[in-house]
Amino acid sequence: MIRTLIVDDEPLARRAVRQSLAGFGDFELVGEAGHGAEAVAAIGTLRPDLLFLDVQMPAMDGFGVIDAIGVDAMPLVVFVTAFDAYAVRAFEAEALDYLLKPFDDQRFARVIERVRRQIGTGDQHRRLLGAQPRLVVRGNGTARLIRLDEIDWIGAAGDYAEVHSRGRAMLLDESLASLGARLPGTEFARIHRSVIVRLDRLAEIVPGTHGDGMVRLTCGAELRFSRRYRKPIGLFLAR
Repeated sequence: MIRTLIVDDEPLARRAVRQSLAGFGDFELVGEAGHGAEAVAAIGTLRPDLLFLDVQMPAMDGFGVIDAIGVDAMPLVVFVTAFDAYAVRAFEAEALDYLLKPFDDQRFARVIERVRRQIGTGDQHRRLLGAQPRLVVRGNGTARLIRLDEIDWIGAAGDYAEVHSRGRAMLLDESLASLGARLPGTEFARIHRSVIVRLDRLAEIVPGTHGDGMVRLTCGAELRFSRRYRKPIGLFLAR
């Protein structure tokens, strides 16, 4: 059984998580807390495996709870909040996932599966977000954390960047130039003014007549590269 603690200062919010959790027989609700200080005490006495933790609470918020306990001593954490602005801080706090209110059954089930997989590794403190760098992708009232090793390529979409991962396209509220400066140069390269690719996704290169050409990726995408950005491709192939 996966021992679970729910922390939220709103009774209705706690009830929503409790009712959603009731459909999963391998999770045991060991307690609830209505504020940060109560959560710190409950973590110490109940020793939960999993914490559904509200971000915004009076006196001590969710991040304050983590500071009080210490990241290494925390159970797995799923942040629950109505505001996606905290997604980056959730990443920095090594949370397992980030659940936006109001959530539906499908989104909650995905969280449950991630918890099961993580606990199944036998090392609950090896946080998925800490183990793999991620991007925060926002859109349609949700925020997703996407592992860099799941990204195939990224294209410019006006003032936004469009992240292509596992057959899906998601808008990132950041320009391609800004994003490119943050991505590791050993793994990603700009091949056109409007395209960044993950280098280990390169499957075929078709040269053009003027130093430009086309690349095919393992996902099947065909993208143009320009003469100006040809060098990163050559360097990768020469490894």
